[in-house]
Parts: sequence; C-alpha cells; structure tokens
Amino acid sequence: MNASPSAFATAATPPSPPPRHPRGFRARRGLNWGVVGLMYTSFYMCRYNFSIANKSISDEFGWSKADVGSIISTMMLVYAFGQILNGLLSDRIGGKKTMLLGAAGTIVFNILFGVASHAGLLWLFVLLRGIDGYFQAAGAPGMIKINVAWFPKAERGRFAGIFGFMINLGRFGIFNLGPSLLAGFLFLGLWQVPPLHWRWLFWVPAGIAALVAALLALCVKNTPEEAGFAGAVPNEGAGGNDTPAPSAPEPGIREVVRKIAGNPVIWIVAAAYACTGAVRQGIDQWFPRYMQEVFSTDLRDAKFQLLAFMIPFVASAGSLVSCYVSDLLFKGRRAPVAAGIYVIETAIIASAAMAASVNAVIVFFVLISFTANSTHSLLGTAAAMDIGGRKMAGFASGVIDSFQYFGGFLSGWLLGALVDANGWAVYFWFLMPFGVTGGLLMLLVGRVSRRRGVAL
Repeated sequence: MNASPSAFATAATPPSPPPRHPRGFRARRGLNWGVVGLMYTSFYMCRYNFSIANKSISDEFGWSKADVGSIISTMMLVYAFGQILNGLLSDRIGGKKTMLLGAAGTIVFNILFGVASHAGLLWLFVLLRGIDGYFQAAGAPGMIKINVAWFPKAERGRFAGIFGFMINLGRFGIFNLGPSLLAGFLFLGLWQVPPLHWRWLFWVPAGIAALVAALLALCVKNTPEEAGFAGAVPNEGAGGNDTPAPSAPEPGIREVVRKIAGNPVIWIVAAAYACTGAVRQGIDQWFPRYMQEVFSTDLRDAKFQLLAFMIPFVASAGSLVSCYVSDLLFKGRRAPVAAGIYVIETAIIASAAMAASVNAVIVFFVLISFTANSTHSLLGTAAAMDIGGRKMAGFASGVIDSFQYFGGFLSGWLLGALVDANGWAVYFWFLMPFGVTGGLLMLLVGRVSRRRGVAL
C-alpha cells in the first residue's frame, strides 16, 4: 500500500500555519477542551488510586507484590485491548458517547472494587479491576476523537502538550487526596475527617468522575460543526490529508482497519510506545510502595508529598516542552525528538539504579517521569491525531495507545515477582532496556519513513 502523508510532515512541505478562526470559536473550543480535560483527569484519579492503595491492600490481606502486580497487569492487558475496540467504537459513535460510556463503567467498577474489600478475594479484585480497565480504555480514544476535530494539524503538538498538563492533574489530585483520605484531614477547615479505609480511595474518585460526566454530557460537542462553526477546522482523512468536505461519510470498519493496520509507521511507533508504557507504569504504579519500603517513607511525609507533586508536575512539563519542540523546531516531526528523549531516559535510569540516598532517588524519579511523559504525549496523542486524521483518529490512537499498556502489563505481575525474588535492587535495572529499545525504534522509524516518502 502506498504511504499516505503522515502527520509527521514531509520534509519538502512544512506544516501550514494555524488558520484564522471565526469569532467565538476559540472560547467555545476552550470550553469543550476544558471539560474533556476534566473528564480525563477524573479517569486518571480512578486509575492511579491503586498505586496509593497498593501497600495497604497487600498488608491487609497478606498478599505478595506478585499478587498485587497481577491486579495491575490484568487491568493493563484489558485496557490495551480495550483501546483497540474503543478506538473503533469512537470512530463509529463519536468521542462524546465513548467517553460517557467509559465514565459510567469506571464509576461503577471503582465503587465495586471498594465494596470487594469486604470479601478480600484476589480473583475478585483481579476481575473487577480488569473490567474497569476496559471502561478506562474508552477515555483516550474518545478524547482524541473529539479534539482532532477541534484542532488543525499545525496546533496539535501544542495541544497534546497542554492537554498532558490537564490530564496530569488527575495524578496530582489522587497523589494528594489519597494520602489525606488514609491519614484523615480537616474538611473545609471545619470538620475533622478521621483516617479512612483504603476503599475510600476508590469511592471518592468515582464520585468526582460522576460529577464531571454530567458536565461533559451537557457542554461538550463532538465537532465544531455541531457547535455551529462549520468549516472552522479543515477536515482530514487518514494521514492528515484533506478530504472533500466535513460531510463526507464515515469510513467503514474494514476500511479503517485496512488503512491503519497496513501502515508500518503505526506499528513501529506503537512498539516504541510499549517501551514508554513499561517505564511510565513502572514508575507510577510502584513509586509509592518503593518509597514506603526502601526508605520507610510515610505517605504524609514531606519528602513523599514533594515527590507526589513533582511527578505529575514534570510529567506535564515534559509533555508541553517536547510537543512544542516538535512543532516549532522540528516542523511537526516527532521521531527525532522522541529518539533523543529515550537516550536521555536510559542514562537517567542507569544513574538511578546506582543511587543510594533518598534525595537522589527522588530526583531520578522526577527526571524519569519527565522523559516517560514526554514520549507519552508526543507519540500517543500528537502522532495518533496526525496519522489518523479526523475520520480515523480513534482507531489510530487505540492501536498506538494499546501498546503503552502492553508494555505496562510487564510492569505489573512480572516486576512484582522480580522484586519479590530479588528485592528492590532490580527495580531500575528492569526499566532500563525499555529506554534503549524505544530509542532504537525511533531511529528505525526515520529510515522506514524516508523510504515511504515522508519525514518523521
């Protein structure tokens, strides 16, 4: 199959400047964007709550790290396949309905996960978190499907960077709310809330997600056309090509699968994204427990609170900086920026593996999070929108993002079992090969793309 021009922009044709938008468009897009961002923020709170509850669950039921890792891995694996299925779904029913479906599911299954604490059965936790993984997987394809229609190609890298900041608010929120729920806190400066059971880490985020879902249902439109801004954003087909008109029929599932699955660039980017996922989830799912067990750090301790703030903060900064660099300095090309980040990430992980002090480890956790989240937004959001265009962005993002969670699958049971057998000394060494592999794959993308007449 002949290559269609990729969002990574051809070497001969730099991306067009952002178009002039009609009056009122930017404000309406900002409302749409903000509510979608809050929705995905609440998805993150319902996802990263487990990392705060990890040790509490293990302590209560006497489970090993491999046991709790099996809950993580199951969620990641189902999430990965869910990305592909929900990517197709979002291309058929629209991003808004897809996100609302996912929100309803994750609300229900976070509540049930908390209720299951009364039973204490590992298989039940695995089952509930696995089903929740499918509904969580509706968030990213739905979000990208909506926003690819509202943002022209020349603005998407910067959109991905800023959006990375918004979704990291969910991690920032749960990393601060979670320890407060476990330790007790003063509500509105008036009422003392006593320390709560870890099940509240799942019930409170579910309540927040329910409120935001109602806002999404009321405020968000799938496209500018639905909001009365016909033609405000050029309509694009797969690969970023212009299509004749925004009213062109949606492609069938067979055509979507053929065009996306037949593009080797997608599969190389997806494989690199698996490396991002292994590192990113290896940090996010385990860093609280690492700090608790290696340095006896309490979740309310100042050092942990600093780390809990800095990880999502630099994740947002990494998303923003990398995507702006790719847009402004590399003319929309993602691969050279991602390759350099993977190299830097490998060096940082190697240094972390040899660190001994708590302060050094905190610094390295922060730096690794910066690099992993840089490639996360760069490849999973900007590249997916670029490659898929308005018509196929859902499936493109589903395929690419699924591989992040295939990689994350390895950072659940397998990483837990290795730490059970060898101690935390293997932790950073487990992550390092993924940085090397990601960098090599990005170099390979450059060669493949040149043969196909595009410059990544």
